[in-house]
Amino acid sequence: MDGGAGAPQTGGAAGQLTDRQRTLAFLTVLIAFVLEVADTTIVNTALPEIRRALDASSAAMQWIVAGYLLVLGALLLLGGRLGDAFGYRRMFLIGVGGFVATSALCGLAQTPEQLVIGRLLQGAAGAMMGPQVMAIVQTLFSPLERVARLAWFGVIGGLAAILGPVLGGLLIEWNGFGLGWRLIFLVNLPIGLIALWLGMRTIPHRDTGGQLQIDLLGAALFAVGFAALLFALIDGSERGWPAWAIPCALVGVALVIAGWMRALARRRAGLAAIIEPALFRLTTFRWGLVAMLAFSAGAAGFLLVLAIALQQGLGKSPLDTALAHMPFGLGVMAGISLIGKKYLPRFGRWLLIGGALVMITGASGALTLIAGGTGGGAGFFALLAVAGIGMGMVAGPLPPVVVADVDRAFAGTASATLRTAQQLGGAIGIAVIGSAYLATVARPGAFVAGLSVAGATFVTLLLIAIVAAGRLPKDIFGVRRGH
Repeated sequence: MDGGAGAPQTGGAAGQLTDRQRTLAFLTVLIAFVLEVADTTIVNTALPEIRRALDASSAAMQWIVAGYLLVLGALLLLGGRLGDAFGYRRMFLIGVGGFVATSALCGLAQTPEQLVIGRLLQGAAGAMMGPQVMAIVQTLFSPLERVARLAWFGVIGGLAAILGPVLGGLLIEWNGFGLGWRLIFLVNLPIGLIALWLGMRTIPHRDTGGQLQIDLLGAALFAVGFAALLFALIDGSERGWPAWAIPCALVGVALVIAGWMRALARRRAGLAAIIEPALFRLTTFRWGLVAMLAFSAGAAGFLLVLAIALQQGLGKSPLDTALAHMPFGLGVMAGISLIGKKYLPRFGRWLLIGGALVMITGASGALTLIAGGTGGGAGFFALLAVAGIGMGMVAGPLPPVVVADVDRAFAGTASATLRTAQQLGGAIGIAVIGSAYLATVARPGAFVAGLSVAGATFVTLLLIAIVAAGRLPKDIFGVRRGH
């Protein structure tokens, strides 16, 4: 094993809990996770109704979606470090309470500006809550136990992402109490309050070890840096890459580098830092993050191009497009629950490499059929299912691989760093693959060429993920093949 952050610990509060108590605590954080994932997708269905009801502009609509993701991605590192310093249970409860309160603000908004502010605050609450979810799982279970537990996040997360838009449509159609679109936010209140009540009763306290320092300047450098980078990627790609986008991204990168250098200097001086440089001396963490960044970029870009190509290229309706995603979503859940959870301890990095190759095969085949004018039929849906299985074989196992060797004292920071890589990778994929596709298809008769460019970019990103996965240790969890 590598040195630095050390091997996972098994003592502390987790060792004093019964299996039933650990299961209840796990279910509690799983509920909070569903809230966060569903709130990312449920709003998409309500955008036309929100626009009509609040007379919102196109820019406001964009920020209702992007603002949440921007603040979430920018503050994840701070949220993770706060969990390490003040306890995961405390920060989880604060995050859930904040998520409930900001959901109420969104549901009661009277103007587009109020709704955008509510979504920004909701993203901040999610950044406080999100890192604690995986950190709590990490403190409750051993590395091998985490494989099965974290697989549930993939299954439930995939299901929540698929059903989010459906639930949003049903709530708006129901129009309970005449609230219309507001129900998609207000439904978080009873669910969040249940999670809050369960959290206070089931999640164990954790001794912070007296390390209660937070490097506020370092936190600001990373937060502003990631915000600038994500803003350039999200807003810049939406506006056709205006002149300010590249300088904004470069400023963001420079601030992140400055934050990293500050963290190195502070740790050498024995002071607290917003990120733990020792984590990056762990092979599983370092190369796992690279794989996660590249894989998230490829997956997000592919899904964006798939949705646009089916509608604008083949003339599919939004409903038909949503239904076309069902085989992919079911494949993801199968890849996580039936393959990843069972075979990761045995095959380790080879499962990740195989999953990426399977996804390349299915996704490339589906894009090829779309380029030929076919966006339906058994063959197309089968290829999407194959692509989903490949994605599940990577997306489910990769998080427990990344944190396999992380000391539980750094669980919050490690979880937040992983989540930041996922957010940043998704933004990069949407910007790079989406822009490559849209820039090409803007020319008359270039639909096939656009899909080819997007497909080549997607394959390149997944090959980077494969190379990174190949640098992982052969025996990640200490279980030899065949045992």
